[in-house]
Amino acid sequence: MLAELHKSTPEENKEQRATFGLWLKALREAEGLSQRDLADRLSLDYYTFISQLENGRGKIPAHRYGEWATALGQDPRSFVKTLLRYYEPLTYQILFESEQAG
Repeated sequence: MLAELHKSTPEENKEQRATFGLWLKALREAEGLSQRDLADRLSLDYYTFISQLENGRGKIPAHRYGEWATALGQDPRSFVKTLLRYYEPLTYQILFESEQAG
């Protein structure tokens, strides 16, 4: 099974980040929030950080995952699981895709 895992290329990583950004934007918009509104909910100094994330640049700091989940109206466990799929696809694959196949 582990032999089937492959390392992501830079192009795949860029695509993953862009897809993550679209997902994050969809969550924000589903809550009816502007980038500034979300930044306020999260006590961020700059709403541009959200713009950067939505454009595939940067990561949500791990110690703030729960806050982000709450601000976006998400269950923290499923929110973090989805983050892991985008941020650490090989780890996600090892942890979860073998469960789906079995």
